[in-house]
Amino acid sequence: MTDNVLEELSDDRKLLGRTSTAERVAGILRGRIIEGGFRPGMRLAEEEIGRALGVSRNTLREAFRLLTHERLLAHELNRGMFVRKLTVEDLEDLYRVRRLVECAALRQLAAPPYALHTMDAAVAAGLSARAEERWRDLGTANMHFHQGIVELAKSPRADAMMRGVLAELRLVFHVMENPRRFHEPYLPRNREILDALRDGDAPGAERLLAVYLDDSRRQLADGYARQLG
Repeated sequence: MTDNVLEELSDDRKLLGRTSTAERVAGILRGRIIEGGFRPGMRLAEEEIGRALGVSRNTLREAFRLLTHERLLAHELNRGMFVRKLTVEDLEDLYRVRRLVECAALRQLAAPPYALHTMDAAVAAGLSARAEERWRDLGTANMHFHQGIVELAKSPRADAMMRGVLAELRLVFHVMENPRRFHEPYLPRNREILDALRDGDAPGAERLLAVYLDDSRRQLADGYARQLG
């Protein structure tokens, strides 16, 4: 585990406040997975992470248990806790869930205008990341865009489900050897969806999203299978 990751976790310690809970610790670690701080196959050193976050061993173990239940971590007997490595079948299932949740979020929209702040900010962040060739950050911006789509449903449960799905998907992105290839083409497509919603065309945005997700699934599944091959 790198010193940078541990320093970042030390910075996250202030997020816990005086009411530190396993759920909050799990949220921080989940966020680090989404942001790309923890890679598939990485062993999570219990003592180092607990010290960086300033939490007890029991609290950290409960957070690990929660993330194991979310399929982000896996325990290996006599070796400890590791970030999971996903299979191609996992990837296919993640996209089935994405299609169900994201398309439904657009399908149930009432009359415009819509709250597009998260999606707008994600597109702006993506443009900045592309200009500076920060491809991992572009992938993160894409994820925030799709989280913003689900936020339109105004459902805390759907939001939580999507955070877990995107965290798992980040584990796939880590394995890909050319992140630019898998993130850059979707930035203009994000803008198309956003523009359709700005115009009040939710059905059109849903159609664009459905094709987008199908294309992304095929591209990632083919590339991921070759990398695992």
